[in-house]
Amino acid sequence: MNQKERMLAGLPYKAWMDGLSEERLENRKKIHKFNHLEPGNFEEKDRLLKEILGKTGRSINIEAPFQCDYGYNIEVGENFFANYNFTVLDVGKVIIGANAQIAPNVSIYTAGHPIHPDSRNSGYEYGIEVTVGDNVWIGGNSVICPGVHIGNNVVIGAGSVVTKDIPDWCIAAGNPCKVIRQITEADRKYFFKDRKFDEEAWADIHFTQKE
Repeated sequence: MNQKERMLAGLPYKAWMDGLSEERLENRKKIHKFNHLEPGNFEEKDRLLKEILGKTGRSINIEAPFQCDYGYNIEVGENFFANYNFTVLDVGKVIIGANAQIAPNVSIYTAGHPIHPDSRNSGYEYGIEVTVGDNVWIGGNSVICPGVHIGNNVVIGAGSVVTKDIPDWCIAAGNPCKVIRQITEADRKYFFKDRKFDEEAWADIHFTQKE
């Protein structure tokens, strides 16, 4: 196996060998172009994002600045949105489902290094896959660590450091991130804490759902 094959297989690998440095440089050029687009150039923004990322839905949006290592290891579903300063170390696969909402300053790290200094100083590092399900909202300044799997219909509270898997249909937060409670049918009518949707908005939501 060459070093790229080792990287993609989730094995220890050396990041400067077998063309990996050149691939990161080429991706940085695309990212630089994306991050310096004139505001309002939506067609070019969409084209560049779909060129950078490995797989996307039809409708996606990432606000600049955005950073990633390779791009081709990132897959996002339909109606994906990421706000400012979205950082993805996509040494391993990052797979995100439909209707994701990513707040500012969120980082997803698949990359890591051995714990023992002798092993770490060898130059070997690794990338372990991260997956995020459908309908997930990740709050600002959160960090998703290597190997984490976040389920469907999850809310991750702002400032969380997610080191372990998070199951479906729950609110989780903290450092380290832990499940706070389940999301239930009773949550449907509230938009913020104890504040309910007004009649106008609620009627509009029902109309959208019926279609």
